[in-house]
Amino acid sequence: MNQIDVEKMRNGKGFIAALDQSGGSTPKALAAYGVTESEFSNEAEMYDLVHEMRTRIITAPAFNSEHILGSILFEQTMDREIEGKYTGDYLREVKGVLPFLKIDKGLADLSNGVQKMKPNDDLDETLKRANERNMFGTKMRSVIQEANKDGIKEVVDQQFEIGKKIIAAGLVPIIEPEVDIHSTDKEQSEEILKQEIKQHLDQLQSNELVILKLTIPTVANHYKEFNDHPNVVRVVALSGGYSKVDANAKLKNNEGLIASFSRALSENLNVKQSDQEFNAALKEAVESIYDASVNKA
Repeated sequence: MNQIDVEKMRNGKGFIAALDQSGGSTPKALAAYGVTESEFSNEAEMYDLVHEMRTRIITAPAFNSEHILGSILFEQTMDREIEGKYTGDYLREVKGVLPFLKIDKGLADLSNGVQKMKPNDDLDETLKRANERNMFGTKMRSVIQEANKDGIKEVVDQQFEIGKKIIAAGLVPIIEPEVDIHSTDKEQSEEILKQEIKQHLDQLQSNELVILKLTIPTVANHYKEFNDHPNVVRVVALSGGYSKVDANAKLKNNEGLIASFSRALSENLNVKQSDQEFNAALKEAVESIYDASVNKA
């Protein structure tokens, strides 16, 4: 891993833009953008349309290193080009933004109150290709629905087990054990999760670095101590279904926590907008999320 990139992610001002909807979530992302399922007849056409959407976002003037530190990409996006460059190279060379790759294969069925990640038999090949495409790091997501200690331990164990393989490949893993914002015992889940994460962090070697991506906690600053952990490059927050306004308000109450928003970033964007309207809407979103990440209550 490049130490200059690590320092940029550790100390830079800004947030991570998540543009990694895949598989079943792609039609939802397109629908939110105003593209209905009647406008594509197969998966190839669907991915063409979502790449057009992501290209429009990434090439917009507001999408720049002044406000954005990194961007998470879906595998199809990584392998496609923007203005003649692979997407990761375009992000690095034109926008000054560090690229990440979503590497999980989706969620397994609910068990012990959690959804672990599905098996990933192609992980080694995916990590090899991520390095070839100049990715800085990776991202993988699990979901916690209930405050089940055994289930939460399984989720965190799996995240760090795969995380170590990612580190060994020279990449920085984003560890993302999401707590569902609608969980009736969200606060209890977050307390168990914090202890499990801390135990794993304390067992890492000095050169094993991770980024934590966590649901904005019920109790403000619940994860604050992770900001100063030597093995944590950055602690970032997912929007988790909150609107941009709500996500930003909650984020502001958490010292050191920066955004890694997806839905909240793109919620006001529409395929039918003129370039002027689109760029203005994205500029407002980018600047408000940046403000919530950098300026705390």
